[in-house]
Amino acid sequence: MTSDTFPLAGHQVRRMGFGAMQLPGPGVFGPPRDHDEAIAVLKRAIALGVNHIDTSQFYGPDVANALIREALAPYPDDLVLVSKVGARRDDQAGWLPAQAPETLKADVRRNLEALGVDRLPVVNLRVMPADEIPAEEVYPFADQLAAMRELVDEGALEAFGVSNVSTEQAATALDAGAVCVQNAYNLLMRDDEPTLRLCAERGVAYVPFFPLGSAFPGMPKVTEDDTVARVAADRGCTPAQVGLAWLLQRSDNILLIPGTSSVTHLEENIAAAELTLTDEELDALGR
Repeated sequence: MTSDTFPLAGHQVRRMGFGAMQLPGPGVFGPPRDHDEAIAVLKRAIALGVNHIDTSQFYGPDVANALIREALAPYPDDLVLVSKVGARRDDQAGWLPAQAPETLKADVRRNLEALGVDRLPVVNLRVMPADEIPAEEVYPFADQLAAMRELVDEGALEAFGVSNVSTEQAATALDAGAVCVQNAYNLLMRDDEPTLRLCAERGVAYVPFFPLGSAFPGMPKVTEDDTVARVAADRGCTPAQVGLAWLLQRSDNILLIPGTSSVTHLEENIAAAELTLTDEELDALGR
């Protein structure tokens, strides 16, 4: 029997959370297609018991956090807002590295200001691989972790986490005090299993992004898998619900943050927490 909560920075959060990445416009850029629907999604998430929302100032940019503040402030006492730093956007929706320790600290403060809070429970340092950014934008991981630790010491953060890291980097970050790891992981993409196991052994939250795959080239979509579709048909649910339920049963330290800009899809995602896959179904999916 899996638990429906797991600790994050000293807070008990429900394992089915919400990711705000899809609230801005296409390409995570610009205003939402439907502002009122975006606000309704956030309000409905809270009404359904979600108390863990993942966001970032570079979603939009400056869009997701503004929507969250408009919809939810003053925030519920048990709401755990988690943001991330490490990137910025250009005027053409491009993703720019923002990895310098002082930039990380400045961007945490931008998140605080946009969300209208003095302190955030967690901000994740999203690491951009060295081979994807100019050499002058590469900074020692230890210096980046030190900057995040300073923000905790200063009281701007309760804790910090890391995202898009190797297992070795995750271990280093956990030793430095990180309370969660956000990496790509789902039923069809399990390369990060060692990091998941590491986090489970340490009692630390593991938050998979791309929990159902992605539209990016070369990344399979869980909802298009034949076995997933067959299990969904047998159970009378959606393939997305099967993929999310599989993750919840994979390990008790997994926290999910599926994103959507639709109230209907939000309700379907939340309902996946009530789906318990049988041993036979888990075996079939595991293969």
